[in-house]
Amino acid sequence: MGNYFEDFHPGQSFKHWPGRTITEFDNTWFTLMTMNTNPLHFDAAYAAKSQHGQRLVNGLLVIAIVTGMTVKDISENAIANLEYESIRHTAPSFHGDTLYAETTVIDVTPSKTKSDRGVVYVETRGLNQNGEVVLVLRRKVLVPRRPA
Repeated sequence: MGNYFEDFHPGQSFKHWPGRTITEFDNTWFTLMTMNTNPLHFDAAYAAKSQHGQRLVNGLLVIAIVTGMTVKDISENAIANLEYESIRHTAPSFHGDTLYAETTVIDVTPSKTKSDRGVVYVETRGLNQNGEVVLVLRRKVLVPRRPA
């Protein structure tokens, strides 16, 4: 299951499947569970007066879902997620939006101290059902080499 260090190369792309539709329950539960008190996520009357006219999906939930979609292809065998270098929310997400994810391998670097692993540097894009990019994140994952 999952990919090993040798399976990755710069420029390689993955389209992760399946997508995930975000429900009102998902957003409200996640927002309250994480103690986020911004009413834009759970107060419909308040959010109706905002620039978007409706509740926004909690950005951390968007990050969690998009990153989770990548696990099968990118980090299922990971030793560790070493770094989330950058995370950019490029558009809002709303209840009922379906998220999809695509990842491009930027670089692969063998470990200098342990020959059984290496670092895979990737950029993942989260897209909604209209193909609009809503999230771009870059991370480095420590991945083992294929066992002998």
